[in-house]
Amino acid sequence: MINARLHLSIALLMCSAFAIVTSAQDPQSARDSANLPVVATRPSVAFAFERQGLQVPRFRMTIHDDGSAVYEGEEAPEPTRYGPPATLSLKPFQSSVRVTPATASRIFALARKLNRFNAACASKAKNIASTGIKTLSYAGPDGAGSCTYNYSEDKNVQALTEIFEGIAETMDEGRKLDHLRRYDRLGLDSAMSFLAQEVSDGHALELGTIADSLRSIAADGELMERVRMRAKSLLALVPADKEPR
Repeated sequence: MINARLHLSIALLMCSAFAIVTSAQDPQSARDSANLPVVATRPSVAFAFERQGLQVPRFRMTIHDDGSAVYEGEEAPEPTRYGPPATLSLKPFQSSVRVTPATASRIFALARKLNRFNAACASKAKNIASTGIKTLSYAGPDGAGSCTYNYSEDKNVQALTEIFEGIAETMDEGRKLDHLRRYDRLGLDSAMSFLAQEVSDGHALELGTIADSLRSIAADGELMERVRMRAKSLLALVPADKEPR
């Protein structure tokens, strides 16, 4: 009886293994799977940037129509008060955040005005200074497209570029604030002053994406009072009902 059960178990295992191998070796099945169309179920607009020599030489930001966003890229290590970093190798970063409904709506409205980037958006003018290679792309059930440019004369492309670069600057400054608070707390004074000026000039957008960093600074009793007050002033610019979660 025991031998019969053992033989039956072995037979079942062999059948299962044969089925797995047969499926893996079926070229038609592999071709069918490879040819399946990939359709984005949730519309998204992405902005990719690359320019060597910057603190953040390359990044990509993807924003979905519900305001959820992912910001990822590589950055040069920040120096400390003790001198330059031990390594100059770029380090990756990635953050998941949420932008305000107004910003998300504007981004998608501009993308649709531009036919989801199914058109050339680069300027044909010659001798334009390099400001970085930029790519706008759209993906969703209603279509897809992308365009790459150094400079564009299209006002809608310019508006999108300013929005994405403004959000990126805010988040880059947020990472810098976190670094300074850990390694060079005295450096927070000039960093907070710079961020406040960039916000005032309209260059740094969506402060809600770094609200946690600002709250930590505002609540840190060991920091200079004016640093904490600047953090509180910037937090006051993020409406409570629209602050990213």
